[in-house]
Amino acid sequence: MDEFNQFPNNKDEQPKVTEQERLIPTEPERKPSKKPGGFWMGLLGVIVGALLAWLVLSNVNVTGNGQISGAKKDAGITKTERISADINTDVTGIVEKVADTVVGVTNLQTADEFWASAEAPQAAGSGSGVIFKKQGKKAYVITNHHVVEGAQELEITFDDGTKSEGKLVGSDMWTDLAVIEINAENVKAVAEFGDSDALKRGETVIAIGNPLGLGFSGSVTVGVVSGKDRSVPIDFNQDGRMDWQADVLQTDAAINPGNSGGALMNLAGQLIGINSMKISEEAVEGIGLAIPINLAIPIIEDLESMGEVKRPTMGVSLIDLRSIPAHQQQEMLGLPTDVTDGVVVTDVMPASPALQAGVKKYDVIVEMDDEKIEDMVTLRKHLYNAKDVGDTMRMKVYRKGKVLEIEMVLKDGNSF
Repeated sequence: MDEFNQFPNNKDEQPKVTEQERLIPTEPERKPSKKPGGFWMGLLGVIVGALLAWLVLSNVNVTGNGQISGAKKDAGITKTERISADINTDVTGIVEKVADTVVGVTNLQTADEFWASAEAPQAAGSGSGVIFKKQGKKAYVITNHHVVEGAQELEITFDDGTKSEGKLVGSDMWTDLAVIEINAENVKAVAEFGDSDALKRGETVIAIGNPLGLGFSGSVTVGVVSGKDRSVPIDFNQDGRMDWQADVLQTDAAINPGNSGGALMNLAGQLIGINSMKISEEAVEGIGLAIPINLAIPIIEDLESMGEVKRPTMGVSLIDLRSIPAHQQQEMLGLPTDVTDGVVVTDVMPASPALQAGVKKYDVIVEMDDEKIEDMVTLRKHLYNAKDVGDTMRMKVYRKGKVLEIEMVLKDGNSF
């Protein structure tokens, strides 16, 4: 039954009273007898209550802002005492120490201005950054590549709201890192690098950044290191195929859009990670990801000094073996039926290390330096993380069904 229709509203539906019920005589109402002492007893109660209230209020003072404070009487003078609790913890101390090292990064891109005939830069997005170096009149901020991607101008916002122009020094898509140069005039502090390899699972970490834009600047979240050495698939061109596997730290500290590029700190106040992303699937809760600082440092140094990351290059075009139908694997490539993983060379660039080493079109790479190569992701990770320009690399390839060993000297992509 509806709770609003428990009682009838219609006169026809009113409870019926029988004629017999109407004729039943009712007993006359009895008036309470008055006792002569009742008035004085009531008056005495009022007086006692007033005395008690006066005694209580004489020892309590209501301050001007509505707070009640204890009061002391000394020689007829009432002194009001306000008790203030100054609470300090490891987290509050760290935040106070490092807050000035975390900044907001606004990506400005040219757009049509409604009120003006000329185009004007407008905010296309925002993220966070960490000041990691101050040298002379310049300072440097580390952030994510995806925060500055496509920017025509960059604006840096400090913790106190001061703003400064930023200049992009360089960025790297593969590691999602970028370096910005700023004027050092307003820089009050610089982050101290920690050792991300020394982190332990369950260790407390603090994430600082600007989730959902500058309106929530300097937000602090606390969590633990949930896992180390995590690999997360990345699809750069949004074609549904994995292009890269990012090596990241996992934390349950809340990381939201806008936190990207911000600081992940340990309880020593050291920077141990650059917040990068979160897994936001509906069934997932509390999985934030950060780039380990030990992995980021060599990238930062290359970006600062050269504006780019120098990586070794083979000089080939590739395709995953798994994407080729089985009958073509046997007929065109001559592969044994038990070879199902590898990378196929589809083109060799002129004057490249691969051409000089004798690599040919349709060679199938299955090993590099005795490490199994399953697809382009594992090939890139070995090439970019394990090798440097000038290193010699050994490869095991299948060519028309035969196994070959090939050695090549890796070069920088700009040298050929």
